[in-house]
Amino acid sequence: MASSFTKYLLSALVALVFGFAGAAAWSYSGFADDRTRAYMMENPEILEELFVALQEKQGRERLAQLGGEVYEPFPGAVMGNPNGTKVLVEFTDYNCGYCEASVPDVTRLIAEDPDLKVILRELPQFQGSEGAARMALAAALQGKYPEFHDAMFKMGPANSETAEIVARNIGMDLERARVDAASNAVTTELARNTSIAQSLGFGGTPGWIAGDTTINGYVGYDRMKETLAEAGPPLGS
Repeated sequence: MASSFTKYLLSALVALVFGFAGAAAWSYSGFADDRTRAYMMENPEILEELFVALQEKQGRERLAQLGGEVYEPFPGAVMGNPNGTKVLVEFTDYNCGYCEASVPDVTRLIAEDPDLKVILRELPQFQGSEGAARMALAAALQGKYPEFHDAMFKMGPANSETAEIVARNIGMDLERARVDAASNAVTTELARNTSIAQSLGFGGTPGWIAGDTTINGYVGYDRMKETLAEAGPPLGS
């Protein structure tokens, strides 16, 4: 019974990743026999590689369905080279520890590649985060997004009060910022980011799009650099 289930699972994975023709070839070629099962049991990382391939395939399909919308930043919510041809999109939350851990990785990637454009999509998930996200987008409209982004993570727990402290410290026009933070444009952007994240299957933050490849969660500098190097151009570009 276990052997049959394993064969079914492997065939299903191959079908999902390579199509049902590939699964049929897998079954009839003899690869799906007990020797293959034993090999898979001894080398379970192969299954992990298949799952990664499946996730990447599904991610590209979802990106293709969204079109170019996901690569259109909120005005000013960009770091690195705003005209760069290599694109990294990050869905972020100022109360997310993994997002904070990603800050030095993204900073390093930007420093190493003058052609890298990083699009930030505010995706507040935790209590207090929405106030900070709204002020971040207000900062973007004043051309101060990178400064706000870095300072907000350094400030500590994010909420409307600490966001205003950061805004004041980096020299923002607070009166204008309060109006912009409460605007329909900012509300629409946050709703759009939530919709896009759900469409891409992101369960939380951070979520990434490196060119034509989606990545869930914190992966660190090395994985991000490797993915950017291997990824195709943004879909629809």
